[in-house]
Amino acid sequence: MEKLLISACLLGQPVRYDGRAKTQQSDILARWRKEGRLVTVCPEVQAGLATPRAPAEIEGGGGAEVLAREARVMTRDGEDVSVAFRYGADLALALCRRHRIRFAILTEGSPSCGSQRIYDGCFDGHTVAGMGVTTALLTQHGIRVFNQEEIARVAALL
Repeated sequence: MEKLLISACLLGQPVRYDGRAKTQQSDILARWRKEGRLVTVCPEVQAGLATPRAPAEIEGGGGAEVLAREARVMTRDGEDVSVAFRYGADLALALCRRHRIRFAILTEGSPSCGSQRIYDGCFDGHTVAGMGVTTALLTQHGIRVFNQEEIARVAALL
């Protein structure tokens, strides 16, 4: 049985920066959960960041640039948390390798998990096309990353 990596907040765990979840109600997710297919991850929490925590955005690029140390993940308070975000991405990749995961469903917009859009680094609510740090690392290693609106697409691929 093929396993999938999924953002913990999508399954109701209150791990987001604001201490809340982003729970997705889905018959597909319920079935996968019952089958034991889902491996949960919150790269930020697993890297040791607190919940709740200051909001963070990528400044100067996207996740690939953070991995290459050409951009930074900064909190609204001005703290550089790039090291924690890279570490969380490494931990997520290790989970994928351990469970032979090919597909991930991660939270859109997150500086870790965004797969199509991320916030622009100005803390003004605007997004730009781009990937979060974890998504960029997983993609670099051949893992296909989808967001919470694409669950049916993932189901079709299995």
